[in-house]
Amino acid sequence: MQPSQADVRRFFCSVYAKALTGQSLEAIEIIANEWIQEHPEYHAELADVDAALRNMAVAEAGKTNSFLHMSMHLSISEQCSIDQPRGVRQAVELLAHRRNSLHDAHHDAMECLGKMIWESQRAGRPPDGDAYVACVQRFATRD
Repeated sequence: MQPSQADVRRFFCSVYAKALTGQSLEAIEIIANEWIQEHPEYHAELADVDAALRNMAVAEAGKTNSFLHMSMHLSISEQCSIDQPRGVRQAVELLAHRRNSLHDAHHDAMECLGKMIWESQRAGRPPDGDAYVACVQRFATRD
């Protein structure tokens, strides 16, 4: 079962609250918390789960959806950990080396991930993992 938008928001807010109070974190929560710590600009949003749930339908022009952003970081981390789609781990590692930052590499890979998802939904077909990996590889080899 795929988590709802509310589930995702509750998850990230919960991870933030647990980390603040020093509670032990599950493996996936540890990874999520690493990305939360990379984004202090999201901490205020994460501190208020009720507001986060109320604001689900609010899309402010020019404002990043912090929960989507962190979900993409988490997805890319998971993809790399199991190298699925095949080749993504190497592509992201090469990109991180080129950018001298795993964080920046993830932001580039997010463009590719978002494009893959959009094209899949638009065409009504499964996501094209090979095209996604090729996109990340192009970022890694750009001059």
